[in-house]
Formats: sequence, C-alpha cells, structure tokens
Amino acid sequence: MPQTGLAQTKNEMRGVWMATLLNIDWPSSSNLTTRQQKQEIISILDHHQSVGINALFLQVRPAADAFYNSSYEPWSKWLSGVQGKEPRPYYDPLEFWIDECHRRGMELHAWFNPFRAAVNEDVSLLHRDHIVHKHPQWFVRYGGRVYFNPGLPQARHFVTKVIMEVVHQYDIDGVHFDDYFYPYKIEGQEFADQHTFQQLGGGFSSIGDWRRDNVSTFIKNISDSIQRVKPEVRFGISPSGVWRNKEQDVSGSNTRAGQTAFDDLYADVLLWMKNGWIDYLAPQIYWHIGFEIADYQVLLDWWSRHSYGRHIYIGQSAYKVRKDADFRAWQDPGELPRHIRLNKNYPQIKGNIYFSSKSLRTNALGLGDSLKNKYRYPAVVPPMSYKPAINLKSPYLYRISHGHKMLTIYWSGEEKQKKDGRYQLVYRYKGDQNPGQEDPSNIIALLPPETTSFEDTPPKKGYYTYVISSVSKTNHESLGSHPITINYRKRKPRKKKIKT
Repeated sequence: MPQTGLAQTKNEMRGVWMATLLNIDWPSSSNLTTRQQKQEIISILDHHQSVGINALFLQVRPAADAFYNSSYEPWSKWLSGVQGKEPRPYYDPLEFWIDECHRRGMELHAWFNPFRAAVNEDVSLLHRDHIVHKHPQWFVRYGGRVYFNPGLPQARHFVTKVIMEVVHQYDIDGVHFDDYFYPYKIEGQEFADQHTFQQLGGGFSSIGDWRRDNVSTFIKNISDSIQRVKPEVRFGISPSGVWRNKEQDVSGSNTRAGQTAFDDLYADVLLWMKNGWIDYLAPQIYWHIGFEIADYQVLLDWWSRHSYGRHIYIGQSAYKVRKDADFRAWQDPGELPRHIRLNKNYPQIKGNIYFSSKSLRTNALGLGDSLKNKYRYPAVVPPMSYKPAINLKSPYLYRISHGHKMLTIYWSGEEKQKKDGRYQLVYRYKGDQNPGQEDPSNIIALLPPETTSFEDTPPKKGYYTYVISSVSKTNHESLGSHPITINYRKRKPRKKKIKT
C-alpha cells in the first residue's frame, strides 16, 4: 500500500524518455561539436536532477544505428549529421551519459528500437556498412520506412547480438523497448511477410498468431540472454496503452482504441508478464481522464489488475501539456498532476515515466514546477523482489568535524560498495533521535558510491543526528550507519594573531 503520513513516497520510479530519433530531445542538432554535446548532456541532467527525476531512458538505437561504439551498426546520423561518422574529437556518448547519470544517482536504461531499420525507404542514403546492404532479404518496406522482418530467426538473432553487446560492454541499469514491434498498421497497406509465413508459419492457424509468436520468441531470448550475463539488469517494455478492447476480448479494457498492442503490433505483453520474461511494463496511457475512447482512469485500473506481481510504471504524455493542445483537458495544468495522484491509489503502480525530456524542460503550463514540488525529496527506484539482490553493508560513520559555518561528515565503506554500489544517501535528523530511513524528507544528499565525506550547513543551531546508507545497483538500501549526533552552532572565525 502507499505509505501514509509521509510527505512523499520513498521508493518511486521518476523516469524520463530521452529521444534521439530526429533530434527530438538530444542532441539539439546533429551539427554540434563533442564539447557542445557534452555541455548539453550536463545541462539536461542538472535540470532533471533538480526536478527530482531518478531514471533516464536513453534512445541508443533509433533505427539500426548507434549512439555508442557498436561492432555491428554505424554511428547514428542524428549524432554527427552523417551516418557512420564517429564523434570528433572522439568520445562514446552512451558511456558519457551513463557516467553523468550515475554521478547524480540517476539510473540509465538503454532504449532500443528492435525492428526499425530506416526512416526512409531509400536505402542508398544508408551507410555502406548498414545491415540493410549486407542482408537485404531480412527487410520489409512499409509506410515509407524499412523494418526487420521479425519472422526471420536470423534477423532476430542479429538484433539480439546488437543489444547484448551493450549489456556486456556498458554499466547500464536496464534494457528498454517501446511500443514498436511490428509497425502500426496503415490502411490499404500490407506488411509483406506473407512469403515468410508460408515458409516458416507451419503450425499456426493465422498470420497474426505467428507474428505474435515471433515477437514473444524474441522477447524470451533477450530475457534469457540478459539473465545469463547480468541478471541485475532490468528488462522492460513500454507498450501501447491498450492491450485489447473489451469488444475484442472479454479480458480487455473498456476502451475503443483504434489499434491495440495485441492485435495490431502483435505484442502479447500479458504473456510476457505472466511468464516472467520482463521485469516491468510502462504502458503509454497517453489520454486524459474522462476521454471516452480511452479513459486514463479506466486504463490505470485495468493495468494495475494485470501486473502479475511485476512492477508497473505509467507512461505519461507530458508532450501533450500545452496551451494549444488538441483537447481542452491538456490545456489544464492540473490534468497530469491528477494522474500522478490517482496512481497513488494503486500499490501495483510504482511510478511514472514522462515523454519526453524536452517537454519537462520547457516547463509548459508550469508542469516542471509542479513536478519539482511533488518530487522535492529524493526517491529510490523501487527494488524488485523477483530479481537477484545485491546487498551492501552499512557504511562506517566515524567522525563529524565542526567548522566555522559547516559540518564535515566522514565515513568509510566496504570495497564492494565501489563496484556494486549505485549511490549513497546522507540522512539528517533534528535532535538526537534516529527515526529510521522511511521518510525521504530526512535525506539531504545523494552521493556517488566512492564518496567518503560530505559538508553540510544545517538550517539553524541545535542538535543534529547523521546517518549514511548505501544503495546497490539493484536499488537495495543498506541499513543505516551508526548515528552520530552533534551540537551545531555557527562559530566566529578565529582571528589570526599578528606577531609584533
């Protein structure tokens, strides 16, 4: 159940999607220098940290290209302006994003688009080493774009290798897919995989069942591969907000969505949750409360009843919040905050992920300010009871020194903390009592795992008690250190004696 009596929840996902496709969120232009790209990253993360965001979902592979040093696919054109051109001077953007996120105690989840290969049908525009040129038979042109054919085992195997290279090589916190598996349907067009179905679809009564099995087989293979290599890495999906309408399936939601995850994108997300192949879902419930076709509250209730013991985060449409929104509801600055309050009624809902970064940074209708108020204290991303836990020992808090205007706290930690720790929390309590670690309003700092000291200036004179804890890569928080209490009082600086 939601915690009661506290200003805010201690464990909560507060994520944001960072879209790189078409330079939606970052980089602001494909013509930026390495220095400018890094400056943008730092500025973006500083802003999100100030609002209270604790997880970033970075689109590292928008269309069979890479925002990292890939052995399989070319550098993205949205990074350098030309596909296949590495950053100059050289740096690895994903590595830089990871380091900067972790320095701030934020998670980084690598967001992949598994089956989109190109946003233009003219493959001559693609780099000569692009996989489309090497294996053209793996691909289908549809709606002006190029897609991997998920029905081909060799295509699925290639994409799995691409993803697992990142899991092996980078200190990511999660692997993330959005709602694109088979593409959204376009009236009057057919996804040309009928020949593949005739060859490989034996045993399936319909092409739809076969397509769903293709995607499910792929999901299970990714899940098994991550589990073998780094079981602490979380694997999650952000599906379309409607699984199925009730008119299509009695188990579906009371909605009338034109396209659904199950029937049109061939994503059987409930099967994946039931079988434990994914660790969380983040359904994109991008509609307002009271919307007749797909009511936010109706869908929130439906997804909460279909969690199967896994975490549910809600995908929130921050991009819709603006004065000129298509629906009057999104012109109301209170609409999205009402979503967040509603979520608190459902213990299965563990937080929110916002699309997208730019929407929060523009502060349209004061949305950023509203979140900053709601998220005014740090929160730990909820640990998952069904994932392997990394547990750390309590840090050893051994001294507090009293300076002119500040206190300096010193502690030490086990060597394992540097390897398996994600960050450390500094708690400050008024008086000489230690009421525990449940209330996030007592957290005054979130620090990198290698940190062993911290300077603090309490708000006023009096006794204060300090406690330090460690949070591991699996978001398991250690017990607090032995507390130390000190009487803080601002001291006048000592005057230096002048020898005469």
